[in-house]
Parts: sequence; structure tokens; C-alpha cells
Amino acid sequence: ALRGFLHVRQGQVFYPLCCPTAHKAHRCEQLNLATVTGSFFKELHIYFSLELLQRLCANDLDVPVGHIVHTGMLNERGGYENDCSVVRLSKNSFFIISPTDQQVHCWSWIKRHMPSDTQLHLEDVSWKFTALNLIGPRAMDVLSELSYVSMTPEHFPSLFCKEMSVGYANGIRVMSMTHTGEPGFMLYIPIEYALHVYNEVMAVGQKYGIRNAGYYALRSLRIEKFFAFWGQDLESFTTPLECGREFRVKFDKHTDFLGRAALLQQRQEGVTRRFIMLVLEDHDTELDLWPWWGEPIYRNRELVGVTTSSAYSYTLERHVCLGFVSPPSLDGTPAVVTPDFINRGDYEVDIAGQRYPAKAKLYPFSSLFAQQRRRKDDMELSNFQGK
Repeated sequence: ALRGFLHVRQGQVFYPLCCPTAHKAHRCEQLNLATVTGSFFKELHIYFSLELLQRLCANDLDVPVGHIVHTGMLNERGGYENDCSVVRLSKNSFFIISPTDQQVHCWSWIKRHMPSDTQLHLEDVSWKFTALNLIGPRAMDVLSELSYVSMTPEHFPSLFCKEMSVGYANGIRVMSMTHTGEPGFMLYIPIEYALHVYNEVMAVGQKYGIRNAGYYALRSLRIEKFFAFWGQDLESFTTPLECGREFRVKFDKHTDFLGRAALLQQRQEGVTRRFIMLVLEDHDTELDLWPWWGEPIYRNRELVGVTTSSAYSYTLERHVCLGFVSPPSLDGTPAVVTPDFINRGDYEVDIAGQRYPAKAKLYPFSSLFAQQRRRKDDMELSNFQGK
């Protein structure tokens, strides 16, 4: 019994027992095709709401019908109250997608700011849909066969949504986005068609090497791409400027959104903490303890922060940690983080008392996205040549 207990505990803190399975799913999502349930996301419908959403969201939602916008809903301090994707379904109708642990919080935040206007209507439609992710360069081939329309980027651009038939099932919202940085689609399927569509996808996908994938494969992909996740990396005291998401903030849009004044002040004064990526070096994957989250981060042997999430990158063949760092304060006043502070320090991550050297980065590895573009080009060339 004791031996079994030790085996279980070691699988949680050393090389995880699920690692080989996650590795296969990870590679399949990069090179071929994988399906992942989207049950960890929740959906809201809101009607007659552009003015309200422009006030709540930092990004500009006044986009053409069918477009998808990644945005944050901020508080007066500029911190994240919600991190979501918003689809404009019609002139006055929007579809909001957010992680499961934000479901009640997102609903409450929107409700709290809704005026007493009978035209405004907010509905939780999570129970009406099953979400299915198709991830990988072959996703467009499977959907093209099941929908009888071309799903290439020229016909179905990135961050676009269209209601269509898939496998003879109607009313499916197909969105050209994933949460991993890999090419693919998210399908929001009316729940009565969910099993049928899944079976059709798996049947057609067999010739492309399709397989089911799970949480750990997705976690590895999103962390190696330096994607922050609400509830793990982002919370109500983290601003877009601190986590490198200023590009999702439209300061010049016509509506004065919540948190704008705080962000403008922070942009002028500079941020005092910064979200970074740390790639572990001199770490033995099979023998050393694995990082998960909450590990202390040291710069030049001085404590400067903690990790917020970690995963093994099967692409880089290294452990990757995400976390926040702040310069030490000498006189009690928070110091501003500069690129030099990040790039010129010697970093270490403390895992259960053992420190491992790490390379700090402010931006993701461009080579990962270059690989994605090359895979896409290879797929298109292969189709063109009829291979």
C-alpha cells in the first residue's frame, strides 16, 4: 500500500504518468489533427448591447458581423475582471466566450453594469451548446469535407465566425480560432447534434491521423506560446500593460471604457511588474521535480517574483514557466520594470528548494509561429499537388 502511495505521489511531482499521452496529443495538434472538448468554456448571449460592451471592454467591438474580438473587461484600476472572446452575431447581438471559472463572475460583472433598460437582455446559453475544438493544420480539410465548402484562410479568415451545416447538422457556429496558437476551429454545436457531429468528425479525420486530446496537451501548447490564462496568470489586480496585452486595448475608440484612465496613467508612469516567460536549463525531466505554479523566481540571487503557471514544452523540449517579476525597491517606492531588467539578469526558478537556471523572455519564440506558417504552407502545397 505504501509503495502504491509513493508511486502516485511521484507521478504528481516528478515525471507525470500522463506525459506520454499528452506528448502524442501535442504533436498531433501541431502536425495533423486533434479534437478537444470545449466544455471548459462558457457562453453568454447579450442583445442590444454594443454601447454597453464598448463601455465594459478594452478592445473595440464595433466590428463587422461575423468577426471575433479577443478582449478584457477591466475594473477602474485597469485590472482584469474577465478575459473573453466576443463574436458579433448581428448588429445588436453578441456571443461571449469565457473560461468556466469565470461563468458566474462574468455574468455578475455584466449584470452589475447593465442599465435598467428592458431592451437589454443577457442569457447564459452554455447548456444549449457543446463546444468542440478541431486543432491542427488538417482541421480545414475535415471541415471542408463535412460542410462541402472551402475552409482555407482565403475563404474563412482568422477570427471569423459563420453559422453553417457540418455533417448534415444545421445551426453550428464555426469559429476560426483556437486557444493554443495552432491553426484550427472551434465548433459550437447545438447539444442535440453533438454526438452525431463528433462521430462524423472522427470518421472523416481517421485518414488524417485524428486523435482525442486533453487538458495537459492544451496547457503545454498555450504556455509555450506565452498565452496568459485568467484565473491562473490573470486576475483583477493584473493590467494588460503588465502582461503584454496592450495591443488588445484600444485607447482611441470613441467610447470611454472602464479602466482607461488607470491604464493611461500606468502607461505614462511605467509598470512595476511584468509578465515573463522562463525556460528552464540544466533540468532533468525524468529525475528532477517538475514545476507547476507558485515557484519563487530569483534574479541575480534576489527574489523578484513567483510563477503563475508551468508546463513541459514538447516543442522546445524544456520546461516553460510563466510568472510576474518586480524590481526590488530600495526606498519603499516600487521601481519600474525595463526591458534591460528582464534581459540582462541571471534567473533561477526554485522548485522545492532546488534552484534551476532559466532564460527569461518578454516575448514568445517566433520560431514556434514560423513553424505553424510552414506547416500551413506545406498543407496547401500538398493539396495543390494532389498528394
